[in-house]
Amino acid sequence: MKEPWSIKTRSRSCAGTEIPFEDGQTIYAAIFPDPESSGYLRQDYSEEAWLQRSEENPPFSQWKTVYKKPTAEDKAETVVQEDPETLLRRLVEEEEEHTENARYILAVMLERQKLLRETDTQQLPTGILRVYEHRKTGDVYIIKDPQIPLSEVENVQQEIQELLDPKPIPETEPAEPAAEETPAESENDTSSDNSEVSENGTDEEE
Repeated sequence: MKEPWSIKTRSRSCAGTEIPFEDGQTIYAAIFPDPESSGYLRQDYSEEAWLQRSEENPPFSQWKTVYKKPTAEDKAETVVQEDPETLLRRLVEEEEEHTENARYILAVMLERQKLLRETDTQQLPTGILRVYEHRKTGDVYIIKDPQIPLSEVENVQQEIQELLDPKPIPETEPAEPAAEETPAESENDTSSDNSEVSENGTDEEE
């Protein structure tokens, strides 16, 4: 069963008033448990709407952020080769269990590069969840902290490097056909002349 780690995209309008956000406006982002699944829902509010909302449904995680209006540059671009950000997005969307360590290390890498910022940490019975927000797009990544032993970090980094820069499989050249063997020439090749020569090659005159 897949875990509910996923990417939550920032809304363009307030969840309480449905009024579109303005560029540079301070807003509240919140993640709520999804009652219809094992995952989560994201909702964004203006400051006024957040203070007026009911507390009957407490959020799983919340933080204050600044809304930035999407630009043409934020739209999907053609990627020739995956970088850490696009690789993390792909691995999170695929939600394969064996990439859990790689997802966490990628998130830490992007946080150090100032592309992501950690907004919250939640301790669950199944482990620690870390919530990261993309500083530019506002997208949120929910990443499980797998508590990787220090001795295994280098192996995970090597795995990430191989995913970022996969080595092409070398093409094998077709084997040259073996040269046809020619039968050895017979030492007595002159035996084709089957006439026997008599020791007395000429008749004696009487």
